[in-house]
Amino acid sequence: MLQLRPSCECCDKDLPPDCEDARICSFECTFCADCADGRLAGICPNCGGGLLPRPRRPAHLLAKYPASNQRVHKPAGCPPVPSA
Repeated sequence: MLQLRPSCECCDKDLPPDCEDARICSFECTFCADCADGRLAGICPNCGGGLLPRPRRPAHLLAKYPASNQRVHKPAGCPPVPSA
């Protein structure tokens, strides 16, 4: 089950469970759309995988399967992905 992490690893922007602005890789590294589509060019800086829109968990299931409250943040921000 997805953790639905609450924030962007780069800029620490809040990303609530119903947010359409969240992007994740296959390891659930989580970023906002601005960071993912901009400075990261759709590539996870941690694993090199692609960043895709995070699925939303239906509101009626959040009580039984709550989102994570563990924030993962890189205080120095995320470096831009080098151009190929």
